[in-house]
Amino acid sequence: MNDDLLEQFLLYLQVEKNSSAYTVRNYAADLLQFGEFVSERGIASLLAVQYHDVRAFLAFLHSEQYARRTVSRKLSALRSFYAYLVKQEQLSASPLTAMKSPKIEKKLPTFLYPEEIRQLLEAPDVTKTLGMRDAALLETLYAAGMRVSELVGLNLRDVDLRIGTALVFGKGSKERYVPLGDYACHAIARYLDSGRPHLLTDEREQALFLNYKGGRMSDRSVRRMLDGYMRALAQTKKVSPHTLRHTFATHLLEAGADLRSVQEMLGHVNISTTQIYTHVTRDHLQSVYNQSHPRA
Repeated sequence: MNDDLLEQFLLYLQVEKNSSAYTVRNYAADLLQFGEFVSERGIASLLAVQYHDVRAFLAFLHSEQYARRTVSRKLSALRSFYAYLVKQEQLSASPLTAMKSPKIEKKLPTFLYPEEIRQLLEAPDVTKTLGMRDAALLETLYAAGMRVSELVGLNLRDVDLRIGTALVFGKGSKERYVPLGDYACHAIARYLDSGRPHLLTDEREQALFLNYKGGRMSDRSVRRMLDGYMRALAQTKKVSPHTLRHTFATHLLEAGADLRSVQEMLGHVNISTTQIYTHVTRDHLQSVYNQSHPRA
């Protein structure tokens, strides 16, 4: 159903909107699901979809007990698709103009306390090749607050240890420079000097962080590595690479960093995305007050 329209829209997302591969993949799946749904309702073209068809789709998602966040994403895919069709003058108006997204309860991000992050950063055995790599990787995640996809995408030329910065390619192919700090720079320098050469199998490989086969590490391999260290530390807290990003932002704000600076370092387009960390720090301060003040 309207395969050409879908292909053109997905190409538009990639080329003009610089959307991430993750977004393009999810939107493609969401739109295909919607296409199958309306087709079963006897609608031959996505151009013929009406407001009540979208409402019926939402009712179907609700009956299948889809999470609100997933429903919201599917609506975003539909909104973007039909806005594109209006822009291309395929339609005069979008069938989603009056449609509201379901309210999503914002979950406060999980973060590690200073002692917890210290234990994690000191967990790798830096007398071993993979330990040196893991120490450099964890220090970089915490020092720069980057996404795991940004971390594994780093190449040798992207890191300048002399001035302590890394050039990161974020969502939508947006570039930003992030500070690394002394601990991360030291860990990376040790890894480059004594660790990476033992992992390297092809001199042409430019990835900063290598797996045991000498290739670029993947998001999944970083998650597995992190899970291993958390188990070794007997930590029950569920921790992902993104937890270190949350920890980075939370610790900066608790130490007095301004929200705009943290927004820039995280690569958030909207400051509202960064503001969730102010809730975390407020909750932490309230907890400290309750535990410490004689008349709390």
